[in-house]
Amino acid sequence: MTRLPLLLSACALALLAGSPALAQQPAPEAVARTIDAAPLAAADRAAAVAAMIREIEARYVFPDRTATIRDRLNAGLSSGRYDTADPTTFAERVTTDLRESSRDGHLYLTHAPDQYAAAITSDADAYDNPAYLALWAAAARRSNHGLGEMRILPGNVRYLRIATFYWVKDRTGQAYDDAMRFLREGDALIIDLRGNGGGDHAAVRYLLSHFMEPDKLDMTFLEAGEEPVQSRTLDHLPAGRLIGKPLYVLTNRQVGSAGEAFAYSVQKFGLGTLVGGVTAGAANNNTVVPISPGFMLSVSYGRPVHPVTGDNWEEVGVEPDVAVDPTQALDTAVSLALAGLLARPEADPADRAGWEWAQVAAEARVRPVAVPGDRLQTLAGTYGGRVIAFEDGGLVWLRANGQRSRLNPLTTDGLFAVEGFDDRLRLRLTGDALEVHRMDQPAPQRFPRD
Repeated sequence: MTRLPLLLSACALALLAGSPALAQQPAPEAVARTIDAAPLAAADRAAAVAAMIREIEARYVFPDRTATIRDRLNAGLSSGRYDTADPTTFAERVTTDLRESSRDGHLYLTHAPDQYAAAITSDADAYDNPAYLALWAAAARRSNHGLGEMRILPGNVRYLRIATFYWVKDRTGQAYDDAMRFLREGDALIIDLRGNGGGDHAAVRYLLSHFMEPDKLDMTFLEAGEEPVQSRTLDHLPAGRLIGKPLYVLTNRQVGSAGEAFAYSVQKFGLGTLVGGVTAGAANNNTVVPISPGFMLSVSYGRPVHPVTGDNWEEVGVEPDVAVDPTQALDTAVSLALAGLLARPEADPADRAGWEWAQVAAEARVRPVAVPGDRLQTLAGTYGGRVIAFEDGGLVWLRANGQRSRLNPLTTDGLFAVEGFDDRLRLRLTGDALEVHRMDQPAPQRFPRD
């Protein structure tokens, strides 16, 4: 399949913070810089602007915008706005003008001398250049191909964080296979895309294929003068498919490009629920071009069309199904996942007991419980030799070994989590007794108040 990079910039995207439609944080750097930057001379800046204009006029996906972009760049040069010897500052100022004149999140300039040095080793497109691809392969290896974290959350909700959609032939698929085998054993799944600035559509297609039937059209990519390129779900998946698993995808404004492509398909194909904030709104396909001395210009050359909508998310982003503060998206998704599992009438009783236990804590994280201090004071006391003290506005378990564990309310009727313990232990204070609840025991131990 034709390579379809969909990646937002590393450092320049931070400049979008002032733009409601495209505000985002930087995507991860592909490589750490090893080549020192030389000061920019006036001739360097003029030559760079001229080269950028040539590339944009030759490649840009929306030809009707090129004159406006060209005039903005020339104005920046002639006005002295680009008069700086610092190449990073120059790239930031150029990127601001590119973005404001095009409204395109994939049109930007970065100072990346290592990438530039690799890109100029061949006349081929950067994504067909072995030296350039080797930089991304090294970054993929160091980051487990963007699969940054896997966890088993209470209630057997499985969590996967994808920081970047890397794709390295014959390598990345194996990393995804391992991650999909991990997810497959979960009762519900959460994929966290928050902060994912994009990557390669090959990784998106591979991931998406696990949640869809084989050979389904997932996206068509259009480029002027070229035949449309279809992306279809894969037939063979070593880890098997996860169709029907409850799926929740976490989003925020820093999710862009290929990250948005996955979120958009999950929503439009009805594969799961998006939880968090609206995404960046950068849909176009981009390639990168070396610009002397030491810069890389990202230029949009095509656009995706989704088979369900006949459109994409450019400039508008992907709206979540459940809009919450993105910092609360994980807790919200866990609570939603457990509630959905508990709604299954045919659930195994042991599974249901685990979900019910986990849901209490999940709800407390989403909607923190406050118990008045005077009520807490009435619960302080000694229960079968176990001392519960009221200190600093809360309750503390003074354990026999001298350790102190704070009790955090889970419900308004006296159920508490014990700080320092995992969630398999809880205490309930009824006023006349202390109950010790353990997840793996059917009935609590009860200690009357002394």
